[in-house]
Amino acid sequence: MDIKDKIYEIREDFPILKRKMCDHPLVYLDNSATTLKPKSMIDTVVNYYTYLGANAHRGDYEMSAQVDFAYENARKLTKEFIHARRDEEIVFTSGTTESLNILAMTITNTWLHENDVVLSTVAEHASSVLPWLEAGKSKNIKVEYIPLDEQGRVTVDNFKKALHDKVKVVALAQVSNVLGYEAPIKDIVRIAHEHGVKVVVDGAQSIAHLPVDVQDLDVDFFCFSAHKMCGPTGIGVLYGKFDLLEELTPVFFGGESNARFNKCGKVSLKKTPLKYESGTQPIEGALGMAAAMKYINELGKENIHRYELALKHHFLEKIKDVEKVKVYNAEAESGIITFNVYDQGKLIFPQDVASFLNTRGIAVRSGEHCAKLLGEVLKVPGTCRASVYFYNTFEDIDKLVEALKDASFETCLDIFF
Repeated sequence: MDIKDKIYEIREDFPILKRKMCDHPLVYLDNSATTLKPKSMIDTVVNYYTYLGANAHRGDYEMSAQVDFAYENARKLTKEFIHARRDEEIVFTSGTTESLNILAMTITNTWLHENDVVLSTVAEHASSVLPWLEAGKSKNIKVEYIPLDEQGRVTVDNFKKALHDKVKVVALAQVSNVLGYEAPIKDIVRIAHEHGVKVVVDGAQSIAHLPVDVQDLDVDFFCFSAHKMCGPTGIGVLYGKFDLLEELTPVFFGGESNARFNKCGKVSLKKTPLKYESGTQPIEGALGMAAAMKYINELGKENIHRYELALKHHFLEKIKDVEKVKVYNAEAESGIITFNVYDQGKLIFPQDVASFLNTRGIAVRSGEHCAKLLGEVLKVPGTCRASVYFYNTFEDIDKLVEALKDASFETCLDIFF
């Protein structure tokens, strides 16, 4: 499928694209933060609330059984979406952040010892670094960082240089949320496993754009959120190899996760994955996520990725003679475009640029993008990030370029007066 040939048909599936922002047709280029939602996903969530409504795994009546079936079918679809071995390797969480926090706490509690090391990079989202820093305090676990190359990429050679016998876990993103570079995950996993090191992958920025096969990658754990792939907020996935999930002990306890317990504190947990799903899960979220996966599968991730790159290359071609715009990741094979704007050689504060673009109906992200260590590498206080998805158009890119041509200290600051 060539998405370009069906783009206006696709856009009809997204009701929000009919709205305006600042009296301009919406140009939504903040897809790395969250994606827009197709009507089929919205209808699925509404159907749960209007027709199903019951809790999962709690009732002995028809409506509850229907919820059970839909909920576990969502788990099965998720397994197929990432090519896991079995349904039980899929744990539903509130999103990538909760998944990464659960792993940091459970792995630290179960496997790590004093002075062990978790290896990461300064390009990571805070959710991929802070949980390890916090969970490791009681055992003096250290976080060390793989050096990035001159473009801000993770390389196999630098990973090998950073690896040593105290490293027990590698935690990094498959795709950087700021620069959009894809890490060589498969090679890193192979080398890590040769040294008995576990690998935790943040898949938040890859899951909606690249084919993900956790068996082929051989990752130990893989985490992602539904809202970055046309699904609802408040739902995500913690994938783990079944034997590893069985070995770890959850950090949340309560209804659903336990089979029985007594007054003396003896607890029998349910089998994986239910032992990790204490309390009522966001059922409508799981069903909505499954609907979003179906939608993405119909388009095909290969087609999505190819179209995103076409949009990015169109931007790079249009902007190449606009000297005041500096692009930091032109070579990244993703739909993330990270840039800053200069006026008379001086940086215009990224938030001011984003606010100016807003007056033209264009939504981009600005700031540190939750990767607060990366500024030391880029040597700027922040950047603007335009991130495309399959419902964006070449006209969207043209509007962004024309707006950036008009950006200056005067135009960016005039909007505040």
